[in-house]
Amino acid sequence: MDITQFMSIPGEKPLDRILTDGGFCGIFRTVGCIGDSLSSGEFESKDENGNNGYHDMFEYSWGQYIARAAGLKAYNFSRGGMTASEYWNSFANQNGFWDADKLCQAYIIALGVNDILNAGQTVGSVADINTDDYNKNANTFAGYYARIIQRLKAMQPKACFFLMTMPCDDGDEAHIAKIKTHRKLLYDIAGLFDFTYILDFTEYAPIYDHEFRRNFFLGGHLNAAGYLLTARMTASYIDYIIRHNPRDFAQVGFIGTPFSNNS
Repeated sequence: MDITQFMSIPGEKPLDRILTDGGFCGIFRTVGCIGDSLSSGEFESKDENGNNGYHDMFEYSWGQYIARAAGLKAYNFSRGGMTASEYWNSFANQNGFWDADKLCQAYIIALGVNDILNAGQTVGSVADINTDDYNKNANTFAGYYARIIQRLKAMQPKACFFLMTMPCDDGDEAHIAKIKTHRKLLYDIAGLFDFTYILDFTEYAPIYDHEFRRNFFLGGHLNAAGYLLTARMTASYIDYIIRHNPRDFAQVGFIGTPFSNNS
């Protein structure tokens, strides 16, 4: 047995090895997926008049694909059109997503497309984040996004957070600049909190160009193969992070319990 394949591999990049079984994602028993349509397995339909329909089909979401592959329980804390501000101001409360029985060992947050690219919300910066009182965060994307992390950390202090950046596509220069601004912000936010990591799809995912969309999109959203591919990329990236930071994850089994091992 070559045990080194389950450890940090020198020179390895996050998506060099794409896994089909979830890899070390399986160390988590519960994962919360906070996001928008692309986290919800949303498919687009067209009726006989050419009108679009949008359908969140959670069983096709990348979170549920990961759950089936890795044998964990994934929660879809998501809906088409979701933004960080709506999640904070109404959606999470209305759906009981702050309830203690829905606390998870890990969270994957994939928000920003509707906030920044579609709605043009002010991005903000870490200067908008009050690390002592999240209720004092500014009402920018940065402030709302951090509020979500801060409230969950207050309830589940040792939970792990994986913040997903946006893949690049063949959009114009201004569009790509927004994607990169979002990426930089997430790195800055991750620097404020412990056990918080970046899934850098901007840097390491394939470019979502015409050929990619031809294979993996249905209209403006992913198709079933696209969601499965996203699941495998996400799980493989998390597996990479765990293998490269093994001591960070040694006590995952104690998350949500009063126990620890300080030896």
